[in-house]
Amino acid sequence: MCGRYTLSTVDGPEIAQRFSLIDPPSEETLGRFNVCPTETVAAVLQPGQASAVAWGLRPFRNQNYAPINVRSETAASRFKRLMDGGRCLVLADGWYEWLKAEKKGQPRLPFRYTVDEGSLFAFAGVYDGTGVAILTTEANEICAPVHDRMPVILDGPEAEAMWLSDSVEIPEAEGLLIPFPSERVSVAPANPAVNRAGVEGPELLTPPDEPVAPPSDTLF
Repeated sequence: MCGRYTLSTVDGPEIAQRFSLIDPPSEETLGRFNVCPTETVAAVLQPGQASAVAWGLRPFRNQNYAPINVRSETAASRFKRLMDGGRCLVLADGWYEWLKAEKKGQPRLPFRYTVDEGSLFAFAGVYDGTGVAILTTEANEICAPVHDRMPVILDGPEAEAMWLSDSVEIPEAEGLLIPFPSERVSVAPANPAVNRAGVEGPELLTPPDEPVAPPSDTLF
């Protein structure tokens, strides 16, 4: 799953250039080191246009829970309308996953994942007119030691354009919903302060003074 992520850059023109946007995203969505569900996020709902929308769909079938993630394997059956006309990009430069601490009572250990040495990227998302959800898929080899799921990261501008395009039908769009290549993903310990919603700042990317043992020798 993806329950927290980052869009740490404050360079709106850089984001606009990377995603071919007419105008940069709203400043309130930039410089974020701890994006949490229900908060306002930077998304592209249609080519060339950045929007500031809530992270989370309307509660599903009158339930209280507002989905923030959608499983790619069942998206076409559970959210056919959104997959057909509500595909979007959610802009980011990293995301977090947590490992359960070995000692009881200790906080979970956060790890931050980045793509192509910290480059900007887009999650595959869906938009319901109110908010967005991020699609997830099976974890690749880098992510699997911490969590069995990972967000769907679209493989560059061509894939992003396909995902947004109204002319690309659902079966073809589903072909984009695959684990991102392991060799292009990096992971590093993050500061446990990120465990709390509302905490912000670049210090969240700095691991604690005491080293965190990686969950697998293949992680780093």
